[in-house]
Amino acid sequence: MSVLDILRHDAIHELRMARPPVNALDPELIRSLHEAVLAAPGNGARGIVLSGREGMFSAGLDVPNLLQLDRKGMSEVWMNFVGLLEALARSPVPVVAAITGHSPAGGAVLTLFCDYRIMARGPFRIGLNEVEVGLVVPELIQAAMRRLLGSHRAERLMVAGAMIEAEQAEAIGFVDELAETERVVGRAIAWLQDLLTRPPQAMSETRRLARADLVAPFEGKATVSNDEFAERWFSEESQTVLSAMVARLKAKHA
Repeated sequence: MSVLDILRHDAIHELRMARPPVNALDPELIRSLHEAVLAAPGNGARGIVLSGREGMFSAGLDVPNLLQLDRKGMSEVWMNFVGLLEALARSPVPVVAAITGHSPAGGAVLTLFCDYRIMARGPFRIGLNEVEVGLVVPELIQAAMRRLLGSHRAERLMVAGAMIEAEQAEAIGFVDELAETERVVGRAIAWLQDLLTRPPQAMSETRRLARADLVAPFEGKATVSNDEFAERWFSEESQTVLSAMVARLKAKHA
């Protein structure tokens, strides 16, 4: 069974994560998303919508799955995840994040590299809560967060590992607009359709120039090496906190 559904709305392609129950990012989903983002323009897409299921966009990295990997395996996961973020940042066609529900950690990270973010209105939360689960937010991701929110606000949210509700996220610019849960994808498509009425060459080149600062970290030292990320992942503190979190989840479901 595929972990990613590709739906075509004329020239707009929707990449809908389909890995129950929470669209956690395991190696297969990360790889599928990366391949789909790269392939979409060649398959006729003039715009991309990245979506999840109603109530849950993505719960971020699949920690129970990834805790079973060795350093080599975790290095490969980080390399592929960075490749996905770079594909989003460099996409020659605009990408809208249709945030259909909760979006913690890696789920929120995906949205930072999109052109526009539409989130479900209601008691849904978004944020980079890596610190809460014993992980460091890499500079590559911090740079994208600062670009969106400004340095001080981004610092406060990331250092606290804060998860904020949709209304606050819109108020501070973490997301661009809110819509009823069942209308999020439709609004994303409509936003793209409106953007695509502009003269295509002028729009595309202006967009490329405007996003140069989002792409720049992939060309410099801001990208944490695969081995460095794995070293942080396997630190005593991270492993202790992550293992405790997984144990709580197992107890809750039991």
